[in-house]
Amino acid sequence: MPAKQLLGVAGILGFLVTWELIPRLGLIDARYLPPASEVIAALIVDFGLTAFWVSVGETMKAWFLGLVIAVALAVLLGFIIGSSSFLRKATNSTVEFLRPIPSVALIPLAVLLFGVKIESSLMLITYAAFWQVLIQVLYGVADVDMVANNTAKTYGLGRMARVRYVVFPTALPYLMTGVRLAATVALVLAITAELVIGSPGLGREIALAQSGGAISGMYALVLATGLIGVLINILMRFIEKKTLSWHSSVRSEVIV
Repeated sequence: MPAKQLLGVAGILGFLVTWELIPRLGLIDARYLPPASEVIAALIVDFGLTAFWVSVGETMKAWFLGLVIAVALAVLLGFIIGSSSFLRKATNSTVEFLRPIPSVALIPLAVLLFGVKIESSLMLITYAAFWQVLIQVLYGVADVDMVANNTAKTYGLGRMARVRYVVFPTALPYLMTGVRLAATVALVLAITAELVIGSPGLGREIALAQSGGAISGMYALVLATGLIGVLINILMRFIEKKTLSWHSSVRSEVIV
């Protein structure tokens, strides 16, 4: 096993040992922070429950749908706005005004419009993930080599052909970075929406476990969300490397 992976495993084991000792030594009351062994045991029990996997499915459905909608809208608008200096200047102030607004601030509006249904979660997820992708696409389009673009124009390539063969390959690494960041943000907002709004999913189950006094079960569900986050990150990095296998940054990683 490579040294980097060994250090990662050692870090995880060290964290779990520390977590186990803190309540055992009485540094924190075990009623509020159960030992890691109890939480892991509760998580293993959850793995055998149908209700747990139904909740995971609800969370992943909201995550996936929200991410797809956000990416589709961001790519479309990003290429349209980024390809026009007029539109970039005209929308810059609007983008800079809307982008910093926290998605959680839209929770009252989402509940007012959609209640506690999945649509409320989708609204928050889409809004948060959209900006991650849009900004990266705008940067990518702005990074297009004007010499290459003008050369393509000289050789008779139309606007759509230039977008396909010049603009898109340049913007693709930026786009994949935006999608990877958006995937993590989408999961955070999916769990947050379920916690606060009460829409179906792991977040709601965490809130129910907390209110019912099942503290070990609550921590087990939190741990499950963390594992899902790790798996999503691994998946997105794998997709990014496969998509950008031709790019110099990915080739240099492989060589190293």
